[in-house]
Amino acid sequence: MHNIAILIPAAGASARMRGRDKLTENVDGVPLLRRQALRAKATGAHVAVTLPDWNHPRAEALQGLPVQVIEVPDSDLGMSASIRRGVGHLPRGLKAVVILPGDMPEIETADIEKLIHSFQSIPFPMLQQATAEDGTPGHPVLFPADCFMALQTLTGDHGARDILKMNAHRLRHVALPGRRALTDLDTPEAWLAWRAANDDTCLTG
Repeated sequence: MHNIAILIPAAGASARMRGRDKLTENVDGVPLLRRQALRAKATGAHVAVTLPDWNHPRAEALQGLPVQVIEVPDSDLGMSASIRRGVGHLPRGLKAVVILPGDMPEIETADIEKLIHSFQSIPFPMLQQATAEDGTPGHPVLFPADCFMALQTLTGDHGARDILKMNAHRLRHVALPGRRALTDLDTPEAWLAWRAANDDTCLTG
């Protein structure tokens, strides 16, 4: 996995949480961002996390972890800023990057590994997009190295959707169990409903 990177964009404003930060919400007793980083590190891949700045409160959630932290001073420009700067500061010589949203608490290490193994199982570079069990496209998404230049020219706040469209002819869907690939929590209501559905007293904010 040493020639694969996992990028967790975590420089957004969490605006829809109305004063709370979705990435520092506790899941299984740890902040969600730390949990995501730990699951990414368990793959053996290089892990990078974007933050608005190195002194942001989210940095505390990553304390002591061997991850690359990348500052995004123009984070107010949207998700594209995180991806642009994140990909631009990754180590050289990588074969692919997995973009793993920070607000998806159901993604497991095995899910990330499934994308990577799917990429490694074929002799030519294909994009790998996680889907729900029913085939609905979701996240994370793996981009081969020949997409890095395009990722570094993104604008706006809708991520890499256009790159997926342009590469539809070489996009492979990888089904994950249930709705893991679709479950993102970016409002207090979404967190409340998810915690109620999981019925776990550890999942407290």
